[in-house]
Amino acid sequence: MAAATKAEYARALQALLPQGDAWQANGTPLGGLLDAWAAELARLDARCIALLRETDPGAAVELLADWERVLGLPDPCLTEPITDAQRRLAARSRFTMQGGQSAAFFIALAAQLGYEVTVEDFPTEAAAIAAGISYTGDGWAYTWRVNVASASAVRYFRAGASTAGDRLREWGNEQLECLIERYSPAHTTVLFAYEV
Repeated sequence: MAAATKAEYARALQALLPQGDAWQANGTPLGGLLDAWAAELARLDARCIALLRETDPGAAVELLADWERVLGLPDPCLTEPITDAQRRLAARSRFTMQGGQSAAFFIALAAQLGYEVTVEDFPTEAAAIAAGISYTGDGWAYTWRVNVASASAVRYFRAGASTAGDRLREWGNEQLECLIERYSPAHTTVLFAYEV
């Protein structure tokens, strides 16, 4: 959608004038007034079209900071996007995201971060015991585990980079865990298992 030009608005305003010699606009003060109105109408038309583009967070320029504030960005679970294009992509992704409580939703969420995961739940005592977890009551019916198949979540102690008190080997990914816990149903408990 393109904005109408000043000349198009000037022609439209002239067409609205009554007929007759007294209403001639070319080279008269009336013509100058119509040109001034046409310029302002063209400016307003262009601003309206620019504002329409700002309604899409993926195309926003002027209102990008407002979109980020409304959508809760930058996401505390993820590293902050650096470029404006990455910021727009994050805003559009958050705006169009459809949540879910299925295993497929959490598998897709992890895949966006580059992890291959499986999800398993423990609805019964037998399922919990088979998974190697001592069953302590019906609370396990609301417990599920995310198994991360990627070994990239393992961090090793490094001489020169690590300090005294750091673990020799540590599993986990704060970003992945933060996102999954944020979108997990409130009445459930999420466990994470990192396979090496």
